[in-house]
Amino acid sequence: MVIPNTSNPEYDRTSELKAFVDTKAGVKGLVDAGITEVPRMFHQPSDKIQKASVSGDTQFSIPVIDLEGVKKDPITRKETVDKVGNASKKWGFFQVINHGIPVSVLEEMKDGIRRFYEQDLEVKKQYYTRDYTKPVVYNSNFDLYTGLAVNWRDTFFSLMAPNPPKMEDLPAVCRDIMMEYSKQVQNLGNLLLELLSEALGLKPDHLKDMDCSRGLAIMLCYAITIPRVHSQNWLWEQVNMQTMTLSRCFYKIILVASKYFMKISGSMYLLLLGL
Repeated sequence: MVIPNTSNPEYDRTSELKAFVDTKAGVKGLVDAGITEVPRMFHQPSDKIQKASVSGDTQFSIPVIDLEGVKKDPITRKETVDKVGNASKKWGFFQVINHGIPVSVLEEMKDGIRRFYEQDLEVKKQYYTRDYTKPVVYNSNFDLYTGLAVNWRDTFFSLMAPNPPKMEDLPAVCRDIMMEYSKQVQNLGNLLLELLSEALGLKPDHLKDMDCSRGLAIMLCYAITIPRVHSQNWLWEQVNMQTMTLSRCFYKIILVASKYFMKISGSMYLLLLGL
């Protein structure tokens, strides 16, 4: 793998990006190649880095909402609806526990991601594309050519609803769990939409009837740990991370380290502000 010398004062970003894309190996390919310097395209411009100081006395916690019994007990459901409404209005973000998705499904989904990214490069290359109309899209950054800096990650993207890809179009190493995981998350999404509808004083199916649950996209990110390497201005060390984001019309369900978070955005948030 050949990446242009980034210490050259006549740095050509376009050439470096093209060389990176042509490998179809992503950031994992850079690490596997034994890089000793982080390529310049990953450098965040120093004038864009914001250094925020947080007081040691500042404490806050993201709302955690327990979904246990929400389908069976009317009193529990009413209490949960109130919590969802308050968290959405004040934070626009909350974590859910006892969501009903088996731990075995979560672990197999994470293992499936790892199997995809760690399989033979020649197998992965068949999915490498920047054409987002494809059933499966594997690359590094969607804004590779427009962002100020490239993010240190590889990304796998697929639209799973309303028109899911054919099984044979999905990678063999994770196709079964992708289908099962998507079904489980859609069920969770439908429940959360019911709770949000009720928090807005509407019928439980109101947001679903607006097709808010019609679409489902899955984005699987892989940020491999890199060695502690010297760059011109800093040392960069990152940690392993697998993140699954399932996007819909007005919200996102995000899985990070086996924990689910819900982010409210767009017109949904404006409605909640009126509660």
